[in-house]
Amino acid sequence: MSLPFLVVIVVLGIALSVAAVHFTGGSKTATLADPDQALHRFAEDFPDEMVATVRLTADAKTAFLDLGRGRTGIVHGIGDCFLTRIVTATDVSVSRSDQANTIQLRLKDFTWKGGRFRFANAGDAQALLKALAARHAAREAA
Repeated sequence: MSLPFLVVIVVLGIALSVAAVHFTGGSKTATLADPDQALHRFAEDFPDEMVATVRLTADAKTAFLDLGRGRTGIVHGIGDCFLTRIVTATDVSVSRSDQANTIQLRLKDFTWKGGRFRFANAGDAQALLKALAARHAAREAA
């Protein structure tokens, strides 16, 4: 078999593999249709948790759920699946971005480091930032 023919076969095989993954839904990204979907997805992993408030990001890929007792639930779309976490003040570092409706969240979890989250309105971002900052202030005071 000649080298050019072998190269064509390899390139064609890679292209067909990528196309197969794409057309079978492998490149689809998961988004949350509404707060109820976030609640339902979170309840699948944490059925005993009671959620007080749900805040969706503007791109509908992440929801932050107020669980009370200094804990926040997170539902985040990764690929075509959702990742769920419960974080406390010791697990997270949060800061305001240069935009009023955006926060930067860093987790100590090695499986997901967090990210930058933009909300549709500044009120949701401020409420989440205030709740997380209040938790940090309480922890530092103790």
